[in-house]
This record gives sequence, structure tokens and C-alpha cells, in this order.
Amino acid sequence: MFIYNESMKSTIRKSTYKAIYRLLNRVSPLPWDCGSLCDSICCTCGGDQNILDFQMGIYLLPGEEKLFTRKENWLKWGSSNASNGDFPDTWHGKVHFIRCKTPPVCPREQRPLQCRFFPLAPHITREKTLQLILSPLVLPYSCPLIEKKMDLDPKFIKATYTVWRRLVQDPLIFDLVDYDSSFRREEDLHIIC
Repeated sequence: MFIYNESMKSTIRKSTYKAIYRLLNRVSPLPWDCGSLCDSICCTCGGDQNILDFQMGIYLLPGEEKLFTRKENWLKWGSSNASNGDFPDTWHGKVHFIRCKTPPVCPREQRPLQCRFFPLAPHITREKTLQLILSPLVLPYSCPLIEKKMDLDPKFIKATYTVWRRLVQDPLIFDLVDYDSSFRREEDLHIIC
């Protein structure tokens, strides 16, 4: 997920991101720690690789970086130019990403949004309607929630959908979700809501 630079301003305020984090702190994909199913594979995968290898890094959404000081000892920061990555045409300048240096131990209340949403992903239909789907990303590990299409906690689904409805009101975030959605075949998606 993404951090903006001077040319990519988010319309979402820091206070709104804080409220989103608080809401998502109260929910989880399952009523218990789903990491107990797989030994927290999504947190640990790649943890012992070279710290400069950001394959498993997480991009922050525009404005989400306001919640971090960049001095967190559990995070490694990196950046790349949006034109060198798989981003919408409206994204310009540097895009930053983070990677946990201490997996699977991290301050749970400070996890970035991409961690909080997993295994759900937003999808914009051809009619420009927002849906939540099971993440279609090709991962270097097997997530039981995705592989077994496990029933997710309805409170988690509702909170995640509520948050994405707010997030896609930001033009840059909408463009990102719409761009990612354009590469998916809608008939092959596992739609949650």
C-alpha cells in the first residue's frame, strides 16, 4: 500500500486514519488469532531474507504514513518511483513501503491497513460498485483462510467494507483499487460482499 510524496496528496486526514485503525483494532478475520492455523505465515514469510529484499513489503495508502514516525524499530522503510511500479497513471513520484523487521512480533495496534484487511481485498466492478473479495494475489505461502475459503467473522467483513467505502472516496485510492480491479476477471473472484 502507498505513501504519497509532494505530488500525491491524500484527502484523508490523520484523524480519520486513526479512527479507521481503532475500528479495525476491534475485529479480526476469525474470532481467534488466525495465525494459530498457519504459524503466522503471512507475518513470517520472508522474515529471514535479506532485509533489502522487499518482496513481502506492504505499501501504505496515501496519507497512511502520517501514523508512523519512520523511527519505529520494528519497521524497515523503502521507496521506489511510481512510474517504475504497477501503479495507476495518476500516481506520480516516490512510493514508499514498509516491512516488519521482527516477524511475527509487531505492535498489533500499529499494523498497517494491508495487514488489517487480509485476506480481503477491495474490488471495483465494471459498474463502479465496491465489493470485497478474497485476496487474489499470488502469494509465496498458503493462507488457510483463502485456500479453504473459511467463513470470516461478519464483524470483520462489515468493518472492512465500511473502511473501504470511506477510503475509495479519496481519488488516489479509488484509482488504485480501480486499476487493480481492471486486471481481474470478475467471474473468477470469490466475492465476500
